[in-house]
Amino acid sequence: MKPARFSYEVPETVEEAVSLLGEHGYEAKLLAGGQSLIPLLSFRMARPAVLVDVNRVQGLDFVEWESDGVRIGALARHRVLETDPELTTRCPMAAEALALVGHVAIRNRGTVAGSMAHADPAAEWPLVALVLGGVFTVVGPVGERQVPASEFFRGFMTTVLEPDEMITELRLDMPRNGSGSAFLEFARRHGDYAQAGAGSIVQLDGSGRVSDARVGLLGVGTTPIRASAVEEALVGVTPTETDLVELSQLAGESMAPLDDVHADADYKRHLGTVMVRRTLETALQRAREVAV
Repeated sequence: MKPARFSYEVPETVEEAVSLLGEHGYEAKLLAGGQSLIPLLSFRMARPAVLVDVNRVQGLDFVEWESDGVRIGALARHRVLETDPELTTRCPMAAEALALVGHVAIRNRGTVAGSMAHADPAAEWPLVALVLGGVFTVVGPVGERQVPASEFFRGFMTTVLEPDEMITELRLDMPRNGSGSAFLEFARRHGDYAQAGAGSIVQLDGSGRVSDARVGLLGVGTTPIRASAVEEALVGVTPTETDLVELSQLAGESMAPLDDVHADADYKRHLGTVMVRRTLETALQRAREVAV
């Protein structure tokens, strides 16, 4: 199929883009990388009256590293971060997740902010933002606001963004020195839609006990999920293999998977528990290696 008829607007500033969104409301869609929107247009699952292409807006394609985090502009492409050695060094979990975003052609064009705004619960970037304490800078007609990732995702492919708002920046906290992190997902083939996945970060104290833990899940609910019960149970202990098996089962309490054509809810819950256990094993191993 081909897209339904639409008007095409190309603003050159954030203010112009926001004005167009405000003028057309729910009838408008933003186009950045098009990783998700173009297929929806082609299948006429999205039929906007106006397409607002923000690719000529200057100053939104930045990636700026700070001592404790990174700032990512709304037009920064996946591939820019994927090829940045700083990401692999400072947060293996994020680097591993990024390498599983579609295929190289998609990562060359798709944007980090676009993936966040699309809010697919099986996508990699929303989980990364949640686990890394992401904060979105959102701009609308009344100004700018900061939205934590924990409040950004409202439901299946739904966010707090109003029709006249757009993301301009995402800030992620990087794990502290002495931590370990890991990401895994299960899909039928590389680049396919993930059926379930997990990302984990653990920080160890001087005695080898877990002082902080963050565990996130994708594909097992209508939004990315923090496994809070697992995080709390990890703190203050030196986990054994048996502990990790039990903790991964505890993660099931956070899940609310739905049946789909690829897998039923029970299978997704099983996958989620396996991904939690394996990412925690790897994250702990990496944390212990840097502590030596």
